[in-house]
Amino acid sequence: MSGKLYVVPTPVGNLEDITLRAIRILKEADLILAEDTRTSGKLLKHYEISTRTEPMHKFNEHKRVSHYAEMIKNGADLALISDAGTPSISDPGFLIVRECVENNIEVECLPGATAFVPALVNSGFPSERFVFEGFLPQKKGRNKRFEQLVGEERTIIFYESPFRLVKTLEQLAAYFSPQHEVSVARELTKIYEENQRGTLAEVIAHYTAHPPKGEIVIVFNPRVQNTGL
Repeated sequence: MSGKLYVVPTPVGNLEDITLRAIRILKEADLILAEDTRTSGKLLKHYEISTRTEPMHKFNEHKRVSHYAEMIKNGADLALISDAGTPSISDPGFLIVRECVENNIEVECLPGATAFVPALVNSGFPSERFVFEGFLPQKKGRNKRFEQLVGEERTIIFYESPFRLVKTLEQLAAYFSPQHEVSVARELTKIYEENQRGTLAEVIAHYTAHPPKGEIVIVFNPRVQNTGL
């Protein structure tokens, strides 16, 4: 009898942001596939989860997915986690899910934490329709991506490094206008959580004067310009 692949979201910061079901699945699984076993080890130790872990990250997943799919076919239940949030959302996970789907292996994704949802809700921007862009290309293809977004009417969400935040905001200002509104969520669910809202010009000025640290989510409203009236 075949097993199952469980895709299990983990907290993006606060260790309490995990479901009771997720804890049970991680305890009952035959093996946990973790993006970084050292990072995940802190969460597993906190909840007294002793299930064996193996690393599966962007550097080895394409070599390992067939092996893990075969394990599930032979009856093992595997749980897939990333360092934070929901696997395959700007994290490894897509390849093994696809491998399982193509081989008629059951996949079950648990609901749970992901960074862009609270960032979107906290922004105060329209949330009934939005587009999630994840991380922008660092170099090649970056300008093309911005060009494709010009004319977009839905709220746009990006993940970004603190080292490239100001650059990305400046590029948004160039392709749209400095008066378009943006919300930057930093260190969500952690002690120093911050939501900085304002025009692109205002938020650029803030982070130029106060270089950011930590995980960043940019929520951009392409429809509304602040006229100051």
